[in-house]
Amino acid sequence: MRIQRRGFLLVLSSPSGAGKTTITRRLVERDPGLDLSVSVTTRRRRSEEVEGRDYFFIDRRRFNEMVAQRELLEHANVFEHSYGTPRRPIEEALAAGRDVVGDLDWQGTQQLAKSVCDDLVSVFVLPPSLAALEARLRARAQDSAAVVAARMAKSAEEMSHWSEYDYVIINHDIEDSITQVQAIVAAERLRRKRQLGLTDFVNRLRVG
Repeated sequence: MRIQRRGFLLVLSSPSGAGKTTITRRLVERDPGLDLSVSVTTRRRRSEEVEGRDYFFIDRRRFNEMVAQRELLEHANVFEHSYGTPRRPIEEALAAGRDVVGDLDWQGTQQLAKSVCDDLVSVFVLPPSLAALEARLRARAQDSAAVVAARMAKSAEEMSHWSEYDYVIINHDIEDSITQVQAIVAAERLRRKRQLGLTDFVNRLRVG
């Protein structure tokens, strides 16, 4: 007998450049049981980004409508832009037993801890050092020197929230970090509370 299971929402957070987005994308590539949570944002699309894969890029008016109509599980302002997680695709996936993964900042994760507390699994990704974090930001070549400096200045505040998360990993090596998060996913899929038909299954075992 196959026991029905409720899905969970896996959220990775980190300072910018510490690896949360890379780990998230690799997890989805390697695990067909994971759906990617695609956020909406008001920021401009970067040249390498794809609509609907990286983000849904919307204007400020539409974003405010989604907030007002409670279409977002969480939303936050980060570096003068707004981001949010659409409610409907997450709720439908979890009810169908699908697991969803996304990367968010600590503000969004705090909101999810209230809106989907029983379904949330949170992981904070730390860099091995501040020097390594800055080097990774500069190597991306996505932002100006001023933006890199702003992200570095904000990193201390972001890292102060590590203790609010279920799991913490230090991203010395991206492949090792992916393996660690895969182990978290495997363990969370076996949690008793997610296996909806387990009580009936055990009762049938007991009576033969």
